Amino acid sequence: MSTQPDRYLLITTSGGLNQQRTGIIDAVVAAYLLNATLVVPNLDRESFWNDSSNFSDIFDVDWFITYLSKDVKIIKQLPEKAGKVITTHVPRNCDPKCYQTRILPIFDRKRVVHLTKFDYRLSNWLDTDLQKLRCRVNYHALRFTHPILAMGRKLVERMRTKSKHFLALHLRFEADMLAFSGCYYGGGEKEMKELDEMRKRWITLHKKDPDREKRQGKCPLSPEEVGVILRALGYGNEVHIYVASGEIYGGEAAMAPLRALFPNIHAKESLGSKEELAEFSAYSSRMAALDFIVCDQSDVFVSNNNGNMAKILGGRRRYFGGQKPTIRPNAKKLNRLLVKRNKMRWEEFASQVRTFQIGFMGEMGIETGGSGIGLFHENPLSCICTNSTENKSTRRRYDDEDELLFLEDLSGYDDDDGIPRRLDGGRN
Repeated sequence: MSTQPDRYLLITTSGGLNQQRTGIIDAVVAAYLLNATLVVPNLDRESFWNDSSNFSDIFDVDWFITYLSKDVKIIKQLPEKAGKVITTHVPRNCDPKCYQTRILPIFDRKRVVHLTKFDYRLSNWLDTDLQKLRCRVNYHALRFTHPILAMGRKLVERMRTKSKHFLALHLRFEADMLAFSGCYYGGGEKEMKELDEMRKRWITLHKKDPDREKRQGKCPLSPEEVGVILRALGYGNEVHIYVASGEIYGGEAAMAPLRALFPNIHAKESLGSKEELAEFSAYSSRMAALDFIVCDQSDVFVSNNNGNMAKILGGRRRYFGGQKPTIRPNAKKLNRLLVKRNKMRWEEFASQVRTFQIGFMGEMGIETGGSGIGLFHENPLSCICTNSTENKSTRRRYDDEDELLFLEDLSGYDDDDGIPRRLDGGRN
């Protein structure tokens, strides 16, 4: 740490919980690059979710400050005598030179800089030491508050009482997601009218061609499509699934095909009582934090999209061992295949699904690649040992005092224990 006195960096994040998480991670690195004291980041309180939560409502702020004390000086509030605040922004994927040319000159004149809409404002490509700082923030310094951890642990334990092994599905199929994606799901004039009206909330959002978006793999899979893909990958109807989502567009009618394929479906609202969830239910980020914990602890994590949570959790599960499957859809190829599925034999369809999903199953050492935002968060390879001598499958569980205190050895399970092998990380 080499912090310049009287140089303060303010950050306001953008988006939902996982998008804001990326902003917090990169804010620490930005403060390090600028030799500035970081003020605990402000969360987005003006987006679609209208969540009034502060940083300390979701994350353990004292742990955050203490854990990173040797890297960056962090304070809870800007000193009253800090002076005038200069508000600006940096482009996405801004590299260290970009920060030095755009922001450092401001610090030569003023003591406080405020960077707004801070999401993915730091390059994927940084020196190894800076990437490792990202990992220290993401996987160690950002710990949920005690109430969130405790409730998350209860939900995980209740899933384990339903089934020793379970799959978690991040089903991003809420109205805002569908509106933003510009995709169409066969709901006729009613769907088009409702989603067109919702799109007006984003002033800069251009009208999109639904067919083109689907061809390019930019449309989230529907609940029915997810169910069909999971069946093709070998999961049977006895599997218990935890669904992490908000209010599904189309309600129970949209969920019915998935339930028909997988009747053992659960959610935080079915596992926890209204009284238990009362302190979280009015805040989308706190509810998302509960989903994050259960999804992270699942034996298999699946996403119907390639968004922020899929990237963050995929990287996290790689970092902490990489033994549990993390499945995200190869949407571009799967969408073309799904259109033809009624004209194919099931065996042929399932075989092609498995082929297309190679490289999208969370395999260690396989980068699904590209230059898009969030690439490092999905593949934190700079932080992962490449020649580990241990080859054990481990499962982490949450503790009231620490997010990651206990390791449970799963290496003792064999093919005769009656456990569905794919949920145990094995083969079909």
